[in-house]
Amino acid sequence: MDISYLGLLLAFLINFTRAISTFSPARPPSLPLAVKSPYLSTWLDAGRDGGNGGYLPGQWPQFWTNQVTGWTGLIRVDGTTYTWMGNPIGPALAEQVTYEYTSTKSIFTIDVAGKLAMNITFLSPITPDDMMRQSLVFSYMNVEVTSMDGTTHDVQLYSDISAGQIAYHHVFKQDQALFSENDDQAEWGDCKLTHQSGIDKDVRGAFTSNGKLGNTNDTNYRAINNQWPVFGFSVDLGKVGTYPVDTLFSLGLCQTQAVQFAGNGGTQALPSLWTSFFTDERQALSFFHQDYSTSLNLSTDFDQRVARDSVAAAGQNYLTITSLSARQAFGATQLVGSWSSKYYLFLKEISSDGNVQTVDVVFPAFPFFLYANPTLLKLLLDPLFENQEAGLYSQMYSMHDLGTHYPNGTGHPAGDDEYMPVEECGNMLLMTLAYAQQANDIGYLIQHYPILHQWNEYLVNYSLYPAFQVSTDDFAGSLANQTNLALKGIIGIAAMAEIAHLTGNHHDAGIFTNISYNFINTWQSLAISKNTYPPHTTLSYGDEDSNGLLYNLYSDKLLSLNLVPSSVYDMQSAFYGSSGVAQKYGVPLDTRHNYTKGDWEIWTAAISDESTRDMFIQKVATWISETPTQRALTDLYDTISGDWPIDGPQFASRPVMGGTFALLALP
Repeated sequence: MDISYLGLLLAFLINFTRAISTFSPARPPSLPLAVKSPYLSTWLDAGRDGGNGGYLPGQWPQFWTNQVTGWTGLIRVDGTTYTWMGNPIGPALAEQVTYEYTSTKSIFTIDVAGKLAMNITFLSPITPDDMMRQSLVFSYMNVEVTSMDGTTHDVQLYSDISAGQIAYHHVFKQDQALFSENDDQAEWGDCKLTHQSGIDKDVRGAFTSNGKLGNTNDTNYRAINNQWPVFGFSVDLGKVGTYPVDTLFSLGLCQTQAVQFAGNGGTQALPSLWTSFFTDERQALSFFHQDYSTSLNLSTDFDQRVARDSVAAAGQNYLTITSLSARQAFGATQLVGSWSSKYYLFLKEISSDGNVQTVDVVFPAFPFFLYANPTLLKLLLDPLFENQEAGLYSQMYSMHDLGTHYPNGTGHPAGDDEYMPVEECGNMLLMTLAYAQQANDIGYLIQHYPILHQWNEYLVNYSLYPAFQVSTDDFAGSLANQTNLALKGIIGIAAMAEIAHLTGNHHDAGIFTNISYNFINTWQSLAISKNTYPPHTTLSYGDEDSNGLLYNLYSDKLLSLNLVPSSVYDMQSAFYGSSGVAQKYGVPLDTRHNYTKGDWEIWTAAISDESTRDMFIQKVATWISETPTQRALTDLYDTISGDWPIDGPQFASRPVMGGTFALLALP
């Protein structure tokens, strides 16, 4: 028999005999482990290779770009070592029994040779009402061990990346490159870990042989792939019986300076917001580690809020989607600045362009921030307003982004950012009004009225007949007179009318109200198919054979503008629900492609009748469980295969999935 065939047969037998884990509420394409910022974003790919993906023992955790992080967990039971996380050479694998996720937690149950049960909770806290805690770029891993065979066992626990009792390793790049990236990973900052460093096989081998580490440090500074240095910590749990024994590990990234920002004071380096509350990283880490109980309670409160509201809004399928999206939305952001003067929430356009504060990425994500705490939306908008109001952008329309690549929010003084003016002017008007309404902050509208008025003038001139330009779905290509893009601009004008009304500018309010109603009447005559059944809006004016997701209609409902007649809502809902346009995993974004975007599908669901709403949500939830993609949740996928689109980019871990909170953000 061929040796390679023997190897394949052996691999098949190993895979076949492996215990099968359950996954609840779904088996997502990638399981979030430590997801707190653009640079602390660690996942476990589920894969679909015969059912073996999504298992903590036997797979390497990865950064969102798929670089292996080498995060390892070992446990020594009565002198025999097993692997419970990662895939190091040597120890036998423990067996994963269950996996469950909430909005803030990933929880694994592991069986160690029938002797011990391990309950491993990865907690990336979400505390939207507590900026101090939310500013800490740290994540927890709590490991609970219990005897499951009725006898006591001698147990030692090990992890390569950890912190316990505030014993730690200080890991840093020897030559710091401030505000620079390498494959989307930060080239500056410090990691706080625990106690022994060295070659991977040596450190792990020491634990396997002795159940402890040597309290030594490897001072041979070298590249990460040169004899693979690891930073390990072990703890002797002693005799473990039926009473659970817990060990808490904390992992974090400390960057004293977080972003460069061109604002009122010119271009300056802004510190991480946590530096306003702690004198140094050691104090921050100490607080975080000892704060586990409070942080757990606050995060559990958020879990329960999302669960309660999601199920009430649209059932369990909807919770499957929202609870997977929450960490991803927040994980693209970081709080920076000074608590005593000015602070912001900066966002990275993860995986698509890497831009800073991309307006049309903030826009699909904003329902999450609006739901979690409207102040978070303000903190996202503030740097965009500040840069443009300081005269640092030369165009009269709204900028596309605040900088070509995160973390350099230095703007576009020459006005040479991506050309998307109707899209971005509409987005800024709609998001600003949404914040002001839900936070009851009319002062914010007064503060920014001049530039809002300026952007609205652009919409008055160009939104009804948008020129040959791109929308936020720029990957789909340019198109003149896009029905959905025009609708955004027209609703934006109606939003400006409401802004004028709220701020006492009644003359402006009357003018813009009239314009918006005249435009929406004309839009209906241009945008609705005349010779097809069932009737629906077209992708672009006059293209009778086209259609697309009319997700921009959502803002009319969110802002209670009542601009668009209810007949348009009813028509679109009936079209999506009964025309056969829906495929196995969703409704295509438009007739040019088979792919769709999950964020826009949920926006559309939020303004549909109940049966059509549930159709959208059921298809997205089913896709989450069945997609062959294996990266942090993509927003762009093929509606027939569920895979990456064959004619589009491969997005991963983008914050736009915050748009799945569209139902929950409605007033």
